[in-house]
Amino acid sequence: MGKPEARSGWRNAAAAAWVLVAVACAAYMHWHLLRETMDRAEERLVSMCEERARMLQEQFGVTVNHVHALAILISTFHFEKFPSAIDQDTFAKYTARTSFERPLLNGVAYAQRIFHHEREMFENQQGWIMKTMKRQAAPPQDEYAPVIFSQDTVSYLARIDMMSGEEDRENILRARATGKAVLTNPFRLLGSNHLGVVLTFAVYRPGLAADASVEERVEATAGYLGGAFDVESLVENLLSKLAGNQDIVVNVYDVTNASEPMAMYGPQSPDGKVSLFHVSTLDFGDPFRAHEMRCRYRQKPPLPWSAITNPLGTFVIWMLVGYIICAAWSRYDKVSEDCRKMEELKTQAEAADVAKSQFLATVSHEIRTPMNGVLVVQRSKILPFDVGMLDMLLGTDLSMTQKDYAQTAQMCGRALITLINDVLDRAKIEAGKLELEAVPFDLRSLMDDVISLFSSKSREKCIELAVFVCDDVPKVVIGDPWRYRQILTNLVGNAVKFTERGHVFVRVCLAENSKVEANQVLNGTMNGKDGKVETTANGAFNTLSGFQAADERNNWDYFKLLLSDKEPHMDELECDRSYQNDCDCVTLMISIEDTGVGIPLHAQDRVFTPFMQADSSTSRNYGGTGIGLSISKCLAELMGGQISFTSRPFVGSTFTFSAVLKRSCKDTSSDSKRSLSEALPTAFKGMKAILVDGRPVRGAVTRYHLNRLGIVAKVVNNLSMGLQTLAGQNGVKESREKLSMLFIENDIWRPETDILLLNRLHELKNNGQVHELPKLVLLVTSEADKDRYGSAFDIVMYKPIRASTIASCLQQLLKVVMPERKDNQNRPSFLRSLLIGKNILIVDDNKVNLRVAAAALKKYGAKVHCVESGKDAVSLLQQPHCFDACFMDVQMPEMDGFEATRQIRQMEVKANEERKALDLMEGSTFVESHLPVLAMTADVIQATYEECIKSGMDGYVSKPFDEEQLYQAVSRLVVGTKESAV
Repeated sequence: MGKPEARSGWRNAAAAAWVLVAVACAAYMHWHLLRETMDRAEERLVSMCEERARMLQEQFGVTVNHVHALAILISTFHFEKFPSAIDQDTFAKYTARTSFERPLLNGVAYAQRIFHHEREMFENQQGWIMKTMKRQAAPPQDEYAPVIFSQDTVSYLARIDMMSGEEDRENILRARATGKAVLTNPFRLLGSNHLGVVLTFAVYRPGLAADASVEERVEATAGYLGGAFDVESLVENLLSKLAGNQDIVVNVYDVTNASEPMAMYGPQSPDGKVSLFHVSTLDFGDPFRAHEMRCRYRQKPPLPWSAITNPLGTFVIWMLVGYIICAAWSRYDKVSEDCRKMEELKTQAEAADVAKSQFLATVSHEIRTPMNGVLVVQRSKILPFDVGMLDMLLGTDLSMTQKDYAQTAQMCGRALITLINDVLDRAKIEAGKLELEAVPFDLRSLMDDVISLFSSKSREKCIELAVFVCDDVPKVVIGDPWRYRQILTNLVGNAVKFTERGHVFVRVCLAENSKVEANQVLNGTMNGKDGKVETTANGAFNTLSGFQAADERNNWDYFKLLLSDKEPHMDELECDRSYQNDCDCVTLMISIEDTGVGIPLHAQDRVFTPFMQADSSTSRNYGGTGIGLSISKCLAELMGGQISFTSRPFVGSTFTFSAVLKRSCKDTSSDSKRSLSEALPTAFKGMKAILVDGRPVRGAVTRYHLNRLGIVAKVVNNLSMGLQTLAGQNGVKESREKLSMLFIENDIWRPETDILLLNRLHELKNNGQVHELPKLVLLVTSEADKDRYGSAFDIVMYKPIRASTIASCLQQLLKVVMPERKDNQNRPSFLRSLLIGKNILIVDDNKVNLRVAAAALKKYGAKVHCVESGKDAVSLLQQPHCFDACFMDVQMPEMDGFEATRQIRQMEVKANEERKALDLMEGSTFVESHLPVLAMTADVIQATYEECIKSGMDGYVSKPFDEEQLYQAVSRLVVGTKESAV
C-alpha cells in the first residue's frame, strides 16, 4: 500500500501546484490584456491630441502669415502712396472680405507710430485726439501708437493709443525689435467676454533689409498691426470639426509662467486625478511665450471583455488540461497495474497453451492410433487399395449384408478422420504453424477430381453439377494442391448438401476477367434483395439449370464474356501457355454457385465463425460441425486471397474465393512424384460433334470439356437446328467433314422422336449429305433418366461431365485404341521393385498398428520385423545390424521413440568413429552408416515434428497411414542411391 499512497500524495501536490500556476497565468493574462488596452487608449489619445495641436498651430501660422501680408499691404499702399491709397472704409471693407483667411482672429487694427512733436499735426489731420484705454486723453509721452484703421469687429479700438497700456506697450516694443508676432497674456475680450490674446506685428517702411539690426528695425518702424484672438470661440469651432471630440477633453494653456499656467480654453479640472493624460506643445510664433494643449478622456476607458473572458478561458483550459493529465496519470497507473496483471495472465495462458498442445497431442494420438487399425485414409488415386483392418475385412468372402456393414463403418471412420484433420488444421492455423506447399499441379484435373467426389450425391438428388475453367487460366500452376482441394471440397460439399433442386456450378477465371465481368452487371443483387434477372422465353432463368441464382454473373449474358470468340484447339492453348513465364503470378477467382436454401439474413454475419451453423436446425437437417467455412477462409487468406459470398434465402448462395498462384509450363504428368491425375488422351483430337442444348450456359460447359479432348463441338438450341447443321443447311458446312458424335441433353429429347430421328439420319445418309451416321450420345443427370428413353442412343453418359469420363465413354463407343501409359514411379510395381528384400523394423506398443504397418509394407515385398518397445529396438539396432529402415512410434511406455532414437544415433556416432579409424589404417574408403528412422505418430502438430527432427529422426508419417506419404518416405529414405538405378 505504500507505493499507491505515495503516488496519490504526489498527485495531490502536483494538482495544487497546477492550480496555483493556472491562477498566476490567468492573472498575468488579465494584467497583460488590460495593459494592452490602456496602451491602445493612450496611443489613441496621443494621436488625437497631437492632431488637434498640429491643426491649431497650422491655422495660427496661416493667420500670422496673412497678418504679415496685411502689414506689407499697409506699408505699400499707405506709406509709399502720396496721398495714401488706404483709409478707414477701405481697410474695414478689405479686412471684412478677407476675414475667412484669418479664422483665429476676431478682428485686426492698425496703429500708426507718432512721435510727440508730430502729435498736434496728426490730431489736426485726423480730426480727433488720441485716448487711452480708459477713454481719456492720452498724456504726453515720447511716442504714441493711435489706431487709425480697424476692422468693424474691433471698431471700439479706434483713436486709442496702444502705447497707453503697459502690456501693449511691451508687446509693441518687442514686436518692432524682433520683427515677429508677439502675443499678450490671456484676457477677457470686450464685447464677447471670452478669453483672448492680442497679436502684435510691426509694420516697417519699405527698403528694410532682411538682416537689419534692432536699431535699424526701430528706426524703420512705421506702425503696428494688431489682431484680437477670441481663443475660446475659435478653438471650439476648430475642434468641433474633428471626429472623436466627444470622447476627449481639450485644454489650451499659456504656460509662460510655468508655476501659474493661464487657461486659454477648456474646462478646469485637476489633472492629477486623470489616469490618461497627454500634453502637446503649441508654437504660436512668439519666442517669449509658451503654450500647450492638454488632452484627457472624458471618462475612464472601460475594462475590455477580453481582459475578463480570456483569462477566465485560460484558467478553464488549464484546469481541463490538469484534469486530463491527472486522469491520464491515473489511467497510466491503472494500465500499468492491468499490464502487470496481464503479464501474469499471459504467463498462465502460455502455460495453458502448452497444456492445451500437450492435451491436443495426446488426444490426437489416442484417437488416431486406434483409427489406424480400423482404416487407412487413401488421399490419392495413385495407390489402388487401403490396408486397414476394414479393408482387409472387405477383401474376404462376405455376404452382401456383412459387406454393407463394413463399408458403412469404413465411411463413418473416414468422416471421423476428416473431422479430426479439420480440428487439427484449425489448431495449426491459430498457432500460425500451417505452411503451404509450392508444387506444380494440373488445375483442371484437380477440379474434375473434386467434382467426381460428389457425382453420386448429385445424381441421387437429380441436380446439375458442373465445373468450368476459362481458357486463359494456365493449365499448370504452382501452389498447394491439397489445400486448394480442401477449400473446394468444403465449398462444393456445402453447396451439394444444401441444394435439393437446380444446380451447383463451379467456375474458375482470372481475377482481372472477373472484374471486367462484374463491371458489366448493371443490376447487381445484394444479399437478401431481389434483383432483375433475365429469363428465357419459357420463363426459365438463363443459368446452368434454369433456376434463379443469387449472383447474376453466371447468367448467360455475363458468362459469355468469359468465352473465347473461336473454338479453341488444345494444341493452340498449349502453344499460348508456352510463352508464359514460370515465375508469373496469377490471381484466380473461383465461384461456387448453388440454387439451394440460401443463408438467412440474420445468420450471414457469422457464416465464417468456427463451429457456428446458420441456424439451430441446420446441423439436425444436414449435419456438419460448422468448421469447414472457417478453415476455408483461413486457407484462402494464406494463399494471398480472400473469400466472400452472396446469398438470398430460398434462392441460393454463391461463394467466391481468390488464390494467388504461380504459372508453370511444366506438365505435372512428367513429375512422377507430384502427379495428381492421369493425362488426358489425345486420340480424339480433330473429331467433330454437335451438341443440342437449350441452355447456353450448360452448353458452354459441356463444350469446354469436349474441347479439352480436342473435340470441336457446335452448340445448337434444339434438335431441328442440329439436324439442319448436320445436313449442311443455313450455310453450315459441317456435313462436308466427318461428324463423329451427336450429343443431346435429356431435357431436349422426347421419346416419341426416336423413330423420326433415326429415319431422318438414314435419309441424310442415303442422300449423301453425311458420310456415315454419327454416334448418338444422351446426357442425363440421374440414373433414373436412363430408363425413360428408348434404345435410339448408342450410349448414355451420366453427369457431372468430366473430360476423363467423356474419354472413357467415347473409347468404348468409338473403339478408339488408347496409347499405353508409361509406368509411374509411384505405382505399386515400382515400389515393389524398390522395397523387395528390404529389412524394415517397426516399433509400436499397439499390436493392431504393428499388424497394419507390417501388412502395408509386406505387400511390396519388404521383410518386416516388429517389436513393442523402445528398449527392444535399441537392442536390435546395436552395431552391426541388418535393418534398412526403422518406423518408430513416438509415445511408448518405458522408453519413448525420441529417447530410443537419440540412443540409436549415439551408437551410430560411436560405430562410425571406430570404423573410420579402421578404414584409415587399412587405406579403404570410409562410408558413414546412417539408419533412416521415421516417426509413426498420430500427433501431427508442429511441435511434435520439431521434436522428431531434434531427436535425430529423418521425418514422420501420420496415423492413420496416408499410403502415399508412407511409400514416398520409404522410397526417399530407404532406397537411397539405388533409386537412380531403377
